[in-house]
Amino acid sequence: MRLRLVVALVALAGLLTALPARAEVVHPRQQWLRDSTAGLFLHWGMFTAPRHTDCAAWEKDVTDGGWTPGYWIDQARDLGASYIVLATFHSALGYARPWPSAVPGSCSTRRDFLGELVEAGRAKNVRIMLYMTDDPQWHDNTGVEMLDSAAYSAYKGRQVDLTTRPGFGEYSYDLFLEVMDRYPDLAGFWIDNENEYWQQNGLYEKVRAKRPDWLLSNNNTDTPIMDTVSNEQKTGMIPAYDYPQAAWTPMPRLVEADYKLPTTGDWWYDGSDHPVDFRLSTGRYITNAGSSMKSLMAETAMVNGRFPPQQERFNAFMSTWLPPIQESLRATEGGGYMYGGMQPGSWNDGAHGVITLPRSGNLQYVHVITRPSTDQVRLRDNGYRVTGISDLRTGEPMRFTQSGGYLTILGITRWDDYDTVFKVETAGRQGFYPRKALRSSAPALVDGSFESYWDSGGRLPVSVTLDLGRRDKVAYLAVNQREWSPTYARSTFGRPEDSARIKDYRVYVSDDGRRWGAPARSGVLRSARGTQVIDLGERHGRYVKLEVLSTWAGAQAPRFYRKLRIDEIQVARSYPLSRDALPLEAERQRRSGTARVEDCPACSGGAQVTGLRHGSVTYRDVTAPAAGEYRLQLDHTSTAPATVSITVNGAAPLQVQVPAGAKDVPMSTALPVTLNAGANTIALSGTPSGDAGVDRIAVAPMPPASYTPRTTMTVDPSGLQWAGPGQQTWKVTATLRLDSDDVLDQVALAPDVPAGWTVQGQAITADTVRLGQTLTGTWTLTSPPGKDVEPTDIPVNASFHSLGRPGTVTGQLGVRRRPADRVFMREAEDSRNKIGQAGITACAACSGGQKVRNIGGGPDQGSEPDAYVLFEDVNVETAGRYTLYADFTVNGPRSYFVTVNGATPIEVKVNGVGNNTPYTVSLPVTLKAGTNTVKFHNDTTPAPDLDRIALEPGWSGM
Repeated sequence: MRLRLVVALVALAGLLTALPARAEVVHPRQQWLRDSTAGLFLHWGMFTAPRHTDCAAWEKDVTDGGWTPGYWIDQARDLGASYIVLATFHSALGYARPWPSAVPGSCSTRRDFLGELVEAGRAKNVRIMLYMTDDPQWHDNTGVEMLDSAAYSAYKGRQVDLTTRPGFGEYSYDLFLEVMDRYPDLAGFWIDNENEYWQQNGLYEKVRAKRPDWLLSNNNTDTPIMDTVSNEQKTGMIPAYDYPQAAWTPMPRLVEADYKLPTTGDWWYDGSDHPVDFRLSTGRYITNAGSSMKSLMAETAMVNGRFPPQQERFNAFMSTWLPPIQESLRATEGGGYMYGGMQPGSWNDGAHGVITLPRSGNLQYVHVITRPSTDQVRLRDNGYRVTGISDLRTGEPMRFTQSGGYLTILGITRWDDYDTVFKVETAGRQGFYPRKALRSSAPALVDGSFESYWDSGGRLPVSVTLDLGRRDKVAYLAVNQREWSPTYARSTFGRPEDSARIKDYRVYVSDDGRRWGAPARSGVLRSARGTQVIDLGERHGRYVKLEVLSTWAGAQAPRFYRKLRIDEIQVARSYPLSRDALPLEAERQRRSGTARVEDCPACSGGAQVTGLRHGSVTYRDVTAPAAGEYRLQLDHTSTAPATVSITVNGAAPLQVQVPAGAKDVPMSTALPVTLNAGANTIALSGTPSGDAGVDRIAVAPMPPASYTPRTTMTVDPSGLQWAGPGQQTWKVTATLRLDSDDVLDQVALAPDVPAGWTVQGQAITADTVRLGQTLTGTWTLTSPPGKDVEPTDIPVNASFHSLGRPGTVTGQLGVRRRPADRVFMREAEDSRNKIGQAGITACAACSGGQKVRNIGGGPDQGSEPDAYVLFEDVNVETAGRYTLYADFTVNGPRSYFVTVNGATPIEVKVNGVGNNTPYTVSLPVTLKAGTNTVKFHNDTTPAPDLDRIALEPGWSGM
């Protein structure tokens, strides 16, 4: 049931791009992992609490404690895990090797723990992968040296320093070879980043030659020769369990999500029994399966191998919770992507879930992880005609209806606490143009393969044109954008990321491909994973042009900013339509005056009521379980701004402003209404200001009082601002963007300055803000006269109403007085600086709570040469020599190169321990009067993280 998106595209500006030729994207050796749902990640070694620094003592305590491999295998099976990754040779766990090794250099056990585990796993069909690290930097972080360079040097017959990356690379290279010789039944290596020695000496090629059936997995890096990419410990999603929202690896690449099951503590046992959040953990498990990602769950084995009680309790729960729904998880793929299936993500009334589907046949599984506040689930059907639905756990048949591109499952009364699964039978996809009937100048968009894609080449606006071959009906576009970016702005280890997905768009339809006329549809696409649908109503033509005006990514993430990649686009001529009606359809209610029913294929039920300017439609049996306030959703159409008058139980009418859209494509507006227990009457009518159509209404409980629509608020300048003596002035710009499908009303944006400060500029207001729309204001803020600036954080507030409730989103401008002996001071993360491919990350001990990370790099270094910090507008009054202070964090020896006004770079070597401990280095620089530039960079190797710089006149010679 693989999805074949088969639209012809003429790319007016674009590139055909494919994965690297030698990428191991799909290979038969991967099949066992593709069939898996999950794995168990075990960080277990010498530094497992209680910490050991003597290898023999640790091994004795492991054995005396009763360690047995069968326990881990059984616990993995309880979790539905098909494999275990054993992380003992880990930089933070003492570099122990749980096997008797012939290669000296770090702890090696006499007992063959690895061999015993491999054999126990083989007996119960649980595969074992061995974790290997590239990193020697923590070799003595306990005060005891854990790497024995002398022993390894004697073994090699020459001096090798294991505490350096080349020396450690050579040592670990030998361990790879030894393991391949000794353990043929191992499943492969799980590699934590890369070492230059491995690459220079063809390690991966040797693994492929010697053990062609073994897998290679890399953590956080998409190395072409590897089988898998692991996305580590993602957070910040809404809902928190929807792990794939933060992933950056597109299908069909084999992808893991590796994360900790304990909600607090380290990846390894630290002496505490940390809690496991069942809701978060089961949600991650299911959403990962819904994106064809493997859940690699980390549990913290104690020295004797057993798990703390709360983890054992979760494993026992999973052993009974999973089996009833196992058919929906094992050997399935995520739905809504390259394999077909309905649309995952956010659904009606607060519901959230994913789709899974077998690799053949017409079944699909709808996983409702967050249940709606009503008794129905409504999701995009992506053209699949549904023939039957049942509850997978109970077998109970479910009522459903289909129309307007949506499937609605009705009358749900039984909900699982964590995942209600519906088994959906379909007759396949209907209403789409076959690929062979279409033409395209961008073959990747019609080849049915997600290993190639169309790239806009960094150009926006950009358009693609679809040729249907003849004039025909067009109902909607189904767009699969490449899943190479997260769905929201975030950072991964300091690298800025954002959603490279379509935001503002226009669609045109033409008979000849030259005369396009007005847009058939314009709007905003959600930043979401899976197929995104653009409904067009009922249009006719031969050519369809999709024009992309903007994407969601911001300039703070240059890798994704103004970038667009599309895997496939498909064109449909019609929607599946069932006989059963959805409750509260307008066309089934009482009408009066000029109100009439019109066909509307994109509407629920295939029809809407129009003519409300001098007519009305009345719902006489809108039921509520109890008296109180409810959320009333109105699905409406209108070609121009209009007003709909709503009367509830004869009370005073409520006026709802309807935005301009399409005459036959519904939009939604929600408002709070007060209902009686039992039956209620709701009447809708038009006003002279416009003639809106009504598709349907829906009633649901109000969201929790704590609910705030998702927004993005930016304040420029960002970063702590350091002020000189006397009165100071800042020009401040703030932007509010709405990132959810809610509507904000009565929106106002303005700074709230302390007493004595003045503001030049008025509050910026808007009656409504909808998905993707922004509100921007600029003000001049001036501190009190006659005195220095006092430390203050000035809020910039965006106030609004959502469903009648007030809300506020706040950014801030932080201001501090710089020390008297400093003539200039600026944070590295200040928005006035340029940082290229570097990223901003939190640092509690740093000035302003942030720093710039991932500066510098080069080939095979895991960083970018164009990752730097460029301080522009570094102003001093007098030309001459100054002391430049740089506050930084670093772990081990590294270097900056500092370039002033484009002159010869100065190397600054520093050292330190811990990436959260700020240090200061100083150097002499010569500046000109007025504006200067100072650049921190390193074009060959990674540089330290940078917190802040400051200037003092003169040079003390420190």
